[in-house]
Amino acid sequence: MDPRYPPEAEAFRGQVRSFLAEHLPADWWGIGALDPEDATAFVASWRRTLYEHRLLGLAWPTEYGGGGRTKLEQVILAEECARAMVPLGPPSDTVTVKMIGNTVLRWGTEEQKRYFIPRILSGADTWCQGFSEPDAGSDLAAVRTSAVLDGDEWVINGQKIWTSFADRANWIFVLARTDPSAEKHKGLSFLLCPVDQPGIEVRPIAMTTGQSDFNEVFFENARTPAHNILGEMNGGWAVAMSLLGHERGEEAAVNPIMFRHELDRLFELARAYGRDRDPLVRQRLAWCYTKVETMRYLGLRILNDYLQEGELGPAASISKLYWSEYHREAANLAMDVMGPAGLVPEGHVPPRPYRTDDPGAPNSTASWTHVFMLNAMAGTVYAGTSQVQRSIIGEVLLGLPKEAPATP
Repeated sequence: MDPRYPPEAEAFRGQVRSFLAEHLPADWWGIGALDPEDATAFVASWRRTLYEHRLLGLAWPTEYGGGGRTKLEQVILAEECARAMVPLGPPSDTVTVKMIGNTVLRWGTEEQKRYFIPRILSGADTWCQGFSEPDAGSDLAAVRTSAVLDGDEWVINGQKIWTSFADRANWIFVLARTDPSAEKHKGLSFLLCPVDQPGIEVRPIAMTTGQSDFNEVFFENARTPAHNILGEMNGGWAVAMSLLGHERGEEAAVNPIMFRHELDRLFELARAYGRDRDPLVRQRLAWCYTKVETMRYLGLRILNDYLQEGELGPAASISKLYWSEYHREAANLAMDVMGPAGLVPEGHVPPRPYRTDDPGAPNSTASWTHVFMLNAMAGTVYAGTSQVQRSIIGEVLLGLPKEAPATP
């Protein structure tokens, strides 16, 4: 693997850096340095700027409003924004642009692409993910939410849970069971459904922090037109798996940058608490450094597969398992460095409900405590638990036999 980018890609990197220098404030210290209200306003304004310069959906076809660039240039844009400590968009764009946008382009009909993609790019539509259910989280194929054709409409009944952004979304993509007699992976369809209708109820889930980043979504005879299906009827599993691959594509390049920003803050935290000369803390900090450096090269390898194939297969499980297990240990180290002070959270609270705090954030006890309790601990669960990732690696990549079912 050659970690160097070709000259034409580096030329585009120069254009991105010029754009960032022109449009970011002169005193820019990172999105995490802003208070929550200012950060929200800035992200909304920044998204409009990216959209107006065709930098959203950079690698999408121009006929749908995209930039018509290459996937490698899309990755370079993500890298440079991460280095400049500025987001590519609000957290909801992870679902709206990265996940469902790319999936519509991969599986959608021409009519679906021409309708949905421009609205996704402009921000007219915000999407949420209707996958997990109370009895179907990591075992996604066990979903029970049903969809039945009634004339020219699907009628949906069931429940989804842990649905980020459902309280502000106007569309939801739903993995629903359309053939209850088929094997569980083969009886699913991938439906696109408007949220604003009498048959859908969204209930925020209150967390111990007082925030409500997640929601429950209840479907009671909710309806969506029959043509709002991606892929074949009962072929939704393949669509869902490709969507999850899109979720992890750019992350292979961006995650190491984000985690390096956080690691630099962790070094500063150790110095601030006088723990940087503690031999045990230094050993754990060195362990974190080697893990982040390894993550960088692992990301390049996975990124190479993404650029060649356009999607990520089971290899994405390696990346997910690696960074989530690392982050749990790094956040635990931060709590040990702060000691009793970490039990009294004060100051900046991370606005992001996943991975690291925003780059540029101050080293407040609230920042690290929330990263530990919510982001790092949850990282080994959301988007597939560590146990599930290990099973995928063992069975699909290594060819090991499936685990024998537990005996009563």
